[in-house]
Amino acid sequence: MNTYQNFIGIDPGLSGAIASISPAGITFIDCPTIKVNGKTKPNPTLMASELKQLVTSDSIIIIESVHAMPGQGVSSMFSFGMGYGVWLGIVAALNVPIEFVTPQCWKKYYGLSTDKESSRVKALQLFPNEANNLKLKKHHGRAEALLLAEYLRRKLLISVA
Repeated sequence: MNTYQNFIGIDPGLSGAIASISPAGITFIDCPTIKVNGKTKPNPTLMASELKQLVTSDSIIIIESVHAMPGQGVSSMFSFGMGYGVWLGIVAALNVPIEFVTPQCWKKYYGLSTDKESSRVKALQLFPNEANNLKLKKHHGRAEALLLAEYLRRKLLISVA
C-alpha cells in the first residue's frame, strides 16, 4: 500500500524548481543558484537546505531523468549535468525514495510538446489555485516540477488501486 503523502517533483535545470504536493498544500522553490566568475551555477548548499525543509517521513521524490540534447553547447551540457548530479547526491544523502522519469514519458502522459510554455499552461489548468505562483513565463520550471510531482502521485495512486 502507498504510504506516501508528500510528492516532490524536481526539474533539475538552472531555471528549474522543486514542487511539493502534500496534505498541507503545494510548495514551490526555484532552483537556488550562485554567480561564480560571472556565470550562474547551481548552489549545492542552498539546494540541500531548501529540499531538506520540504522532506518529511512520508516523502517520495521524482526527478526528470535528463541527458545531453543535440545542439546544446559543451558548457551548457556540463552545467546541466552538474545540477542534475547535485540533486541526485542531495536526495541520496537525505535517504528519500526516488523515482526517475524521462521528459518524453511524463510529457506524453499530459499530451505536452517540448515547449516549456505548454507545461505552464497545463499546470494552470490542473492547479488553477496556483495561478499566482505560475503567472510568469519564467515559472515554467515550477510548472514542470509540479507536473512531475502530480505525475508521480497519480502513478502511485493507480498502482495501489
